[in-house]
Parts: sequence; C-alpha cells; structure tokens
Amino acid sequence: MMRQASTRGKPARILLRVKIYTRTGDDGTTGLLGPGRVPKAAPRVEAYGSVDELNAQLGAARALDREAWLDPDLATIQATLFAVGAELATSTPAMLQKLERVSEADVERLEATIDRLEAELSPLTRFVLPGGAPLAAQLHLARTVCRRAERRVVALASTESVDPRVVRFLNRLADLLFVMARWCNRRAGVADVEWSGGGGGQEGAGQSREPRR
Repeated sequence: MMRQASTRGKPARILLRVKIYTRTGDDGTTGLLGPGRVPKAAPRVEAYGSVDELNAQLGAARALDREAWLDPDLATIQATLFAVGAELATSTPAMLQKLERVSEADVERLEATIDRLEAELSPLTRFVLPGGAPLAAQLHLARTVCRRAERRVVALASTESVDPRVVRFLNRLADLLFVMARWCNRRAGVADVEWSGGGGGQEGAGQSREPRR
C-alpha cells in the first residue's frame, strides 16, 4: 500500500509498510531501480552506497548541532543526497525520467552557502587538521566520505552514463563541509588546529585544507 507525499516540492511515492528482510540479497546481489540485479560490489552500488554513507554522516552532524546552526542547510542537503542516491541506483533512461534529479540550482545553492559562511571566516594561511568542536570534527569526517563518494561516482562515470551534475554537486559539497567545519569551530570558540608540517610529512600530504576543486 502506498500514499503520496511531498519530497523537495514534488510528489513522491512512499511505502507505508516495507519488509526489512527479503532474503533476495543473500546471494551477494542487489536490485537497482529498474530491471535486473547486480553484484553488491558493482561500481554503481559502490557509488550510491557511498552517497548513503555520506547522508548518514550528515545525520550524525545534525544530531550534534544542538543549537541548530546548520540544520536547515543540512536538511536540504540530505534530501538532495537521497535524490542523488536514487539517480545513481537507476541505470535505465526510462526510469531516470521519472525521478527528480540533481540540478544546476542545487550546485549553485551550495556555492551560495559557501560564500555566506566564508564571509565570516578569516582567510586560510596554513593547512588545517580535522578536529575541533564535536560538530566540526563530524563535518570533517563527512567531508572525507563525500570525497570518497565523489571518487566512486567518477569511477562509475568512466564506464557508465552519469550526469556530470552529480559530480559537480559532490565536489562542491565537500568544499562546503570543510567551510562548515571551520565556521562551527568559530561559532563554538574553538580555534582550528593548523598543520605546521611536523611529523615528517611532506608539504600538503594528508591535508584537510579544501581549495575549490
């Protein structure tokens, strides 16, 4: 049984009851949105699975955001990521036409948020180590998962059709999460930990400074 609900301004089908286990994946395969099954380690599954992991990391960030500093922004991003995951889980053009897909406006919204938050931050002069206040540390963790999701999507795009806007969205989102982490440290009164180049590492190796890519 289904009912209609609104998701990002458009109707979406929501299952009222979903059986948690089906046993159909016990052979190591999973179904896409559309016909057929693929191995659970297939590049497409790796891509949308990484996006799902990113969404969960942002859910953890929202749980830590007790002052709701970023909650509206993160809520919008989570909804968009759900749509991105659905798009990546779909391989047939006919099914893609039925989905709400990531748009250039979604990318521009991230850029506007970066500009808004960066206006309150001092310019970076050194690389920044992940950490600081709990919320900032969680956002840094989400950033690294976002970069992994981006890599998985780029790998998928080398062999299958992927909308370039998905890559742009993930690329810009990683930039935003870095800025959000710095911004949250500033709001919490916690200084960013700057990397001084110690520990025998090479300049730039293992850094978490996020230049626009």
